[in-house]
Amino acid sequence: MKNSVLGNVTEWKRSHYIILSEIIKDELSEAEELKGGKRFEIGNTISHVTLQRFFENDYQDKTHNDLRFLKTLDKICIFLGFKDLNAYILSIKDKKPENEEPTVEEFLTQMVYNYCSTVFEFYKKFPDHKTELFKDLVFDGSPFLERATQFSKELCDREFQLVTKNNRSNFEVFDIHVVTDEPDKKILESQEFWNLLFKVGETGEEHFVNQLNTQIYFIRKIDNVWKIWDNYNPDAGRLNNKK
Repeated sequence: MKNSVLGNVTEWKRSHYIILSEIIKDELSEAEELKGGKRFEIGNTISHVTLQRFFENDYQDKTHNDLRFLKTLDKICIFLGFKDLNAYILSIKDKKPENEEPTVEEFLTQMVYNYCSTVFEFYKKFPDHKTELFKDLVFDGSPFLERATQFSKELCDREFQLVTKNNRSNFEVFDIHVVTDEPDKKILESQEFWNLLFKVGETGEEHFVNQLNTQIYFIRKIDNVWKIWDNYNPDAGRLNNKK
């Protein structure tokens, strides 16, 4: 872009967004991150209209909850040299000076990201039931851990297996913010998109999860340690009801 006309423009017009759209298309067509299945999942183009709306902040709140918006963010992040949106978010957090301690809000926001990544790793181990993966993130004896253990154990007993080949299963987490801020209790809200494909045992029966929802995390400090105590997920147990 530095070598194109775009690098010397102070006020962009429609034609400049058309040029940027073509540049992004050319770059993404060669991107390793879009080799194979992910190219078909999110595509490798962004229209000039979408780019203009994005950079001119012409998105409404409801648009941010649209799966197409997440795919656009994914493609922009890949264009910028990151694996995906989550990788970009983590890189921003890693740029914090080493001698500067993260705030409690930053620490707990990272905890939600880490929890979602751990959930995905937990699913990848099915039908092995490895709840010990959550020991650093969720309090033992918490209502959240008890519910999650029960739901996941049922799926493992039914021999659910997560399909990850060609990026068939993936997730995105965005827009995490603090709702309640008390000395020993924080409530965080996040927007999460989960796209999961499970196959069942030898039958090969398929179960899909494709959902974008708002989740609420109740995080407490006990004995000077912050961990997740409870969670509100409107789709919890959804797979358990599919027999």
